[in-house]
Amino acid sequence: MEILFFILAAVALVSGVLVVIQVNPVRSALYLILNFFTVAGIYLLAHAEFIAAIQVIVYAGAIMVLFLFVIMLLNLRHPE
Repeated sequence: MEILFFILAAVALVSGVLVVIQVNPVRSALYLILNFFTVAGIYLLAHAEFIAAIQVIVYAGAIMVLFLFVIMLLNLRHPE
Protein backbone atom coordinates (compact mmCIF):
# COMPACT_ATOMS: atom_id res chain seq x y z
CA MET A 1 0.00 0.00 0.00
CA GLU A 2 2.82 2.36 0.81
CA ILE A 3 4.48 1.80 -2.56
CA LEU A 4 1.19 2.48 -4.35
CA PHE A 5 0.84 5.73 -2.41
CA PHE A 6 4.31 6.87 -3.47
CA ILE A 7 3.61 5.97 -7.10
CA LEU A 8 0.32 7.90 -7.09
CA ALA A 9 1.96 10.84 -5.33
CA ALA A 10 4.78 10.94 -7.87
CA VAL A 11 2.35 10.80 -10.80
CA ALA A 12 0.26 13.56 -9.18
CA LEU A 13 3.33 15.77 -8.75
CA VAL A 14 4.59 15.20 -12.28
CA SER A 15 1.18 15.78 -13.84
CA GLY A 16 0.74 18.93 -11.74
CA VAL A 17 4.02 20.32 -13.02
CA LEU A 18 3.08 19.38 -16.59
CA VAL A 19 -0.23 21.24 -16.24
CA VAL A 20 1.69 24.42 -15.50
CA ILE A 21 4.51 24.13 -18.05
CA GLN A 22 2.48 22.74 -20.97
CA VAL A 23 2.03 25.20 -23.86
CA ASN A 24 -0.93 23.46 -25.49
CA PRO A 25 -4.07 24.14 -23.39
CA VAL A 26 -5.77 20.88 -24.40
CA ARG A 27 -2.79 18.81 -23.25
CA SER A 28 -2.68 20.86 -20.05
CA ALA A 29 -6.35 20.01 -19.41
CA LEU A 30 -5.65 16.33 -20.04
CA TYR A 31 -2.78 16.36 -17.54
CA LEU A 32 -5.16 18.01 -15.07
CA ILE A 33 -7.60 15.12 -15.56
CA LEU A 34 -4.74 12.70 -14.84
CA ASN A 35 -3.97 14.68 -11.71
CA PHE A 36 -7.60 14.47 -10.56
CA PHE A 37 -7.63 10.70 -11.02
CA THR A 38 -4.38 10.21 -9.09
CA VAL A 39 -5.70 12.35 -6.23
CA ALA A 40 -8.85 10.20 -6.24
CA GLY A 41 -6.60 7.14 -6.00
CA ILE A 42 -4.87 8.65 -2.97
CA TYR A 43 -8.30 9.24 -1.40
CA LEU A 44 -9.13 5.59 -2.01
CA LEU A 45 -5.96 4.54 -0.22
CA ALA A 46 -7.06 6.66 2.74
CA HIS A 47 -10.42 4.80 2.77
CA ALA A 48 -12.34 7.94 1.75
CA GLU A 49 -14.38 6.34 -1.01
CA PHE A 50 -17.09 9.03 -1.09
CA ILE A 51 -14.58 11.84 -1.57
CA ALA A 52 -12.81 9.85 -4.29
CA ALA A 53 -16.10 9.32 -6.11
CA ILE A 54 -16.99 13.01 -5.82
CA GLN A 55 -13.49 13.90 -7.07
CA VAL A 56 -13.96 11.80 -10.19
CA ILE A 57 -17.58 12.74 -10.88
CA VAL A 58 -17.43 16.46 -10.16
CA TYR A 59 -13.90 17.48 -11.05
CA ALA A 60 -12.73 15.00 -13.66
CA GLY A 61 -16.20 14.67 -15.13
CA ALA A 62 -18.08 17.95 -15.04
CA ILE A 63 -15.44 20.62 -14.53
CA MET A 64 -12.98 19.23 -17.06
CA VAL A 65 -15.70 18.81 -19.70
CA LEU A 66 -16.52 22.47 -19.13
CA PHE A 67 -12.82 23.46 -19.39
CA LEU A 68 -12.34 21.48 -22.60
CA PHE A 69 -15.54 22.92 -24.08
CA VAL A 70 -14.33 26.48 -23.40
CA ILE A 71 -10.88 25.71 -24.81
CA MET A 72 -12.41 24.30 -27.99
CA LEU A 73 -14.80 27.25 -28.27
CA LEU A 74 -12.01 29.81 -27.93
CA ASN A 75 -10.17 28.14 -30.82
CA LEU A 76 -6.71 29.14 -29.57
CA ARG A 77 -4.28 29.06 -32.47
CA HIS A 78 -1.05 30.80 -33.28
CA PRO A 79 -1.51 33.85 -35.51
CA GLU A 80 -0.37 33.21 -39.05
